[in-house]
Amino acid sequence: MSADISTTKEKGGGAYFSYLRKRWFPGGAVHGRWVDYAFIGAFVVAIGIGTLATEIFFTEANIRNLSRQIVSNGLISLGMLIVILTGGIDLSVGSIVALGGVLSAGMSDKVGIGPAILIALFFGAVVGWVNGVFVARFKLQPFIVTLATMGIVRGFVFVYTETPLVSKHPDFRILGASSVGPLPVTMIIMLICFALIWFFLNRTPTGRATVAIGGNKEAVWLAGINVQRTIILAYVLSGLFSALAGAILVSRLGIAQPSLGIAYELDAIAACVIGGAILGGGGGGAIGTFCGVLTLGMINNLLNLHGVQSYYQEIIKGAVILLAVLARRKER
Repeated sequence: MSADISTTKEKGGGAYFSYLRKRWFPGGAVHGRWVDYAFIGAFVVAIGIGTLATEIFFTEANIRNLSRQIVSNGLISLGMLIVILTGGIDLSVGSIVALGGVLSAGMSDKVGIGPAILIALFFGAVVGWVNGVFVARFKLQPFIVTLATMGIVRGFVFVYTETPLVSKHPDFRILGASSVGPLPVTMIIMLICFALIWFFLNRTPTGRATVAIGGNKEAVWLAGINVQRTIILAYVLSGLFSALAGAILVSRLGIAQPSLGIAYELDAIAACVIGGAILGGGGGGAIGTFCGVLTLGMINNLLNLHGVQSYYQEIIKGAVILLAVLARRKER
């Protein structure tokens, strides 16, 4: 194996990471394509059911509403994807959403909308950095670390405000309510973020290293990659996107509640695994995650249109995660 590694190193980083995927995931791509086709078929069926079940589904108002609703989960899922690719998990994203929301709402009256959002993003990134340091530097389990920070951050949110915050700034709701033609501004922001992360994962050495770490961390380290720094960056991006999701969400709703974001990590994980991410690392991508976000958003939208209670929706989401993980188990 050492001879093979030396040969691929000489051919360049791209060849080396290609070698890693073939070495550690033999046959995974073939199986993955069939699973992806199955989920694409399920997506088409969901569209057909939505069209036949209600006349409201394909109206302009509902599509615009759907595009606004999926933005927050899309941004959270994008950050979750990067963490999952490294073999980790981030359970603190819901609390960071609340942190970003209350900070952007609470600070907007004092410093303005733009600086308030930047403050929210900064603290979201700080929480992500803390998660990354404990996971990468101190070798603690991501599940335990992010479970702890989930509670800590939620506690800080309630210390900051125990009651819902409503910004008095006249432009507070512009971000969540504005549109460019048929597309909401928030949807455009989300699409730009997905495009940037796609480029990062597929066209930059750090992004390719992020994917490879989930396959075999030691082999990536032997290739000369700074594994600790890459993992920390993954958690920083997760915190950053979660805080941005919180700021956008409260701008759309017009109110920031300290309880915001509870159980949002479930939706993010569901979107990632539907889109092809493998829990434990080694598989997934931005395009697949976007499809997962869209599919999950359509499911939620259809259930809401038919008046299905929220607890039934949670049952369905949990079942979807189990089915998606089960379908991709042979890719490990």
